[in-house]
Amino acid sequence: MPLIELTDLHFSYPGQDPVLKGASLNLHAGDRLTISGHNGAGKSTLLRMIVGLLKPERGTIKAFGTVCRSEPDFRPVRQKAGFVFQDPDDQLFCPTVAEDIAFGPLNLGKSRDEAAEIVETVLRNLDLISLKDRITYKLSGGEKRLVSLATVLAMDPEVLLLDEPTNALDEKNEAQLMEILFGLPQAMIIVSHDADFREKLSTRAQQLDDGILVNRD
Repeated sequence: MPLIELTDLHFSYPGQDPVLKGASLNLHAGDRLTISGHNGAGKSTLLRMIVGLLKPERGTIKAFGTVCRSEPDFRPVRQKAGFVFQDPDDQLFCPTVAEDIAFGPLNLGKSRDEAAEIVETVLRNLDLISLKDRITYKLSGGEKRLVSLATVLAMDPEVLLLDEPTNALDEKNEAQLMEILFGLPQAMIIVSHDADFREKLSTRAQQLDDGILVNRD
């Protein structure tokens, strides 16, 4: 059974032409599905629909075995599908890196000691322990992006949704991100303009073309 199943999704923003015109996809365990397409094609829109931040005008969203229609349906999905936003500043809002990473586990009911242990474990696993006590807004763009991923991994999701993960990354940070993603067990949907990144990372590739997802060789 697919972890994520999108069927015949249609969507348009107010006053604009339709963005999605019947987009469908399946994500299975072990997949690293990359999605390409021109600016405004609807790639980020698809990711936002999976976690209920946008609602389709028509079509079906099925996540982890449940058809999701209303807000209560999507709440458990957000615990299982970790969304790394395109802009890290949309994701990071605490004074320090450690506090940002601890926020999610604390919200799930973990004790402060348990959350502190998760912070330590995640940062060590990602080789980012040197950032633990840094002030978040003083991080570089690349560091913020890696910390954004750490905040999502602290929630131990089953699926990762990554929106343009190489934006603002220099060559060193991009190589570090690639190494991190290769080492993770989660299934992933990765939206990216970076053709080289997609080619190295993907197990399957699709392109959003005129509102529909098509397979790429």
